Amino acid sequence: MDRITRVALLSSSILLVAACAKKEQPAQDTAAAMTPAAAPAPAPTLALADVAGKWQFASTPTSGKDTSATKWVLTATADTTGWTMTFPDKQVVPLQVSVAGDSIMLSSAEFSSQRRKGTKVKTESTIRLADGKLSGMTNAHYATKNADSTLTLKTEGTRMP
Repeated sequence: MDRITRVALLSSSILLVAACAKKEQPAQDTAAAMTPAAAPAPAPTLALADVAGKWQFASTPTSGKDTSATKWVLTATADTTGWTMTFPDKQVVPLQVSVAGDSIMLSSAEFSSQRRKGTKVKTESTIRLADGKLSGMTNAHYATKNADSTLTLKTEGTRMP
């Protein structure tokens, strides 16, 4: 073979190999890739002192035939002790209180139902302060001889003067 042909074949082969070779990727920072994304900021914690006082509430069932409101007064303190709900018949029910973020959870012991005469009930409410009102949802669990009987109510309260 002619010397020029050999040089041309060798040069073509080198160019072909170079063109088909994989390009090396620069080293990646694996520590940055393994760092989790920043978590969203938690909801601000509500200060119970912001809701301390008396609140007039109405709790209305979200379904069923009887959608009349049950009226009651919430007495709130600056901490988790001493919270009560008082009904028009003067029945005072102590509440257990906890706070998570912007939500207040209220849980009652068993008491005489205002909606179902002669029946005992326990309630659990989650309420939030927005636009000067406390509002949320309440689940009422009625003590019956049959399966658990529950009622879901929309709950809203306004500060009393």
